Amino acid sequence: MLIGLARTSTLEQEAGLEAQKRMLGAAGVEKLFVEQTSSVGPRPALEAAIEFSREGDTLCVTDLSRLARGVHDFCRTQTRLAEKRVDLRVLTLGLDTATPTGKLMLNVLASVAQFEREIMLERQREGVARAKVEKRYKGRAPTARAKAEEVRTMAAAGVKKAVIAAELGISARSVFRILAGGASDTP
Repeated sequence: MLIGLARTSTLEQEAGLEAQKRMLGAAGVEKLFVEQTSSVGPRPALEAAIEFSREGDTLCVTDLSRLARGVHDFCRTQTRLAEKRVDLRVLTLGLDTATPTGKLMLNVLASVAQFEREIMLERQREGVARAKVEKRYKGRAPTARAKAEEVRTMAAAGVKKAVIAAELGISARSVFRILAGGASDTP
């Protein structure tokens, strides 16, 4: 059975998701799993696709980046598929792990993708460092610090810390830090 996996990182990438669905449908995918989540967080559709797959099936993705963020992640997923004797097909690359050449090429391409990501992150860090030197870097907006007074007011009213965090859209850790009088609670 040909099993498809379509993924975008955010809900705003609807067009990209629809394009993946069309491409997977055209490839003959019989069962499609779809998720809109970052590849670095939990991947429920990927987990469901792997769980659903049986020996002799093929998991199909449009692009390697839809499956994994880096070499380690790719290797872990590929190992899980291999243990179940499930092949992997990447449509944009025309690669299929049903062949020895396909297995080799997927590993090489995963390494190249990891290298590209590391170069991109290095450039990003260099840009941030340059912006800091030029005093143009503002950083992330301090959401928890801006809500410190609300946190204290809610806590004084007897609201539980986890509820405060959920209602204000900040982490529970930030709530604890603010209530403990930590340095990060002042704007």
